[in-house]
Amino acid sequence: MVHLTHEQLVFFAMLFPSIILHEISHGWVANAFGDDTAKRAGRLTLNPIAHIDPFGTIILPAILIATTGRAFGYAKPVPVNPRNLHDPRNQSLIVSLAGPGLNIALAVGAAFALRQVVAQVPVRPWSLGDFLLNLGYANVLLAAFNLIPLPPLDGSAIVERLMPESWWPGYLRIRQYSMGALLIVVLLLPSVLNRVFNWALNLWAHLL
Repeated sequence: MVHLTHEQLVFFAMLFPSIILHEISHGWVANAFGDDTAKRAGRLTLNPIAHIDPFGTIILPAILIATTGRAFGYAKPVPVNPRNLHDPRNQSLIVSLAGPGLNIALAVGAAFALRQVVAQVPVRPWSLGDFLLNLGYANVLLAAFNLIPLPPLDGSAIVERLMPESWWPGYLRIRQYSMGALLIVVLLLPSVLNRVFNWALNLWAHLL
């Protein structure tokens, strides 16, 4: 049986709503650009049930926490139809980056709010400062992870936007195996992720 520490409980309490907001932001921006697919699918809601993927949100994280002590998971992707966008080529990139962009905004907001809280009261367990610290931490990790330029992560949209058209057939053949490659990085190459996360956390630390 897995016993979560106080730090883990607060972290996951901040992580899950941040993941949901990340996904919703894709749909919000797509809707603003003319694609109401997510809206019609009922995905522009804060109700977590609408965003839960049984395997990616529950089963996979539970297995990983129990066996490795590390968590990896994902919410149900928000559906977007690029054909409905006013400018599909450019706006698709903005829609993809909306999720990490929201996470960065939440991390920055948490950092500045935390500075004000700590100036008044030290961070203690179950305090406002404790929740703000974990909110910022969770969103830094989400932004850094999702900006990795590896499909199906949002950062791959930058690579795809800059890729020459002649490369697309080969790229699409490789892309179907991208989830497996991502799991290999997460489970077998944690040092690679640690470098990415440490770089992002160091930037965030400067705000604190």
